[in-house]
Amino acid sequence: MALLQCSFQSRVLGMATKATVILPEPAPKPAPDPTPAPARQRRRVGTPVLYLLHGMGDDETAWTRRTAIERYVEGYDLAVVMPTVHRGYYTDQTAGHDYWTYVTEELPALVASWFTLSSAPADTFAAGLSMGGYGAFKWALRKPGSIAAAASLSGGLDVTARPETPEWRATFGSRGRARDHGDDLMHLARSRADAACPKLLQWCGSDDENLEENRRFRDVAAAAGLPLEYSESPGGHDWHHWDQQIRRVLEWLPLRRLP
Repeated sequence: MALLQCSFQSRVLGMATKATVILPEPAPKPAPDPTPAPARQRRRVGTPVLYLLHGMGDDETAWTRRTAIERYVEGYDLAVVMPTVHRGYYTDQTAGHDYWTYVTEELPALVASWFTLSSAPADTFAAGLSMGGYGAFKWALRKPGSIAAAASLSGGLDVTARPETPEWRATFGSRGRARDHGDDLMHLARSRADAACPKLLQWCGSDDENLEENRRFRDVAAAAGLPLEYSESPGGHDWHHWDQQIRRVLEWLPLRRLP
């Protein structure tokens, strides 16, 4: 496996930024393939990708510093891309930067140009904690044809229920704008048809500060018939439990083990 720290210029953000990337061990060189060339070209080329999103106040190094994610993905045919969005809530901000467009459009194109990664929706996944859980579920609900599954751990999922602080207004503008611009997950869940939604996995600790909004999202998703697997267990808003739950996420995702 390789752990890479990537520094690069983002045209969308208009500034330099960073991402941490985990790449799997190269597969053994295969025997010559007797399949005719046109059929070979139709096969998937590239490694599946998990976009692993950090929470408020963290950065692209959080998952590797606070969990054993590098060890957990060992043996999987999976690359992990961990960007930074500062405090941008994976949103095209009203007064700030276009973090939504950066993470869901520019970043996948960039990493696919640097590494041999699959861009197929069936090979693309998103997961995150707290603010990152919001980003992962927004990706699934707002661009369902671009990923196969998303997971939220202790997600900050109901942004329109939060106080309109100056920072909140700089990000979302207003509650009406959040709804109209696809930043209100509750509204997105109510309007998303079951057949068009990727698989969702949601966990929150029973002592977590975000528990009630997680339950609200669970209930809205259930009423809408979304393919959501929900669970609660003892735990708070802390890395001890996220380190445990990210292993469950990896087991849940449709991943292939390396030979």
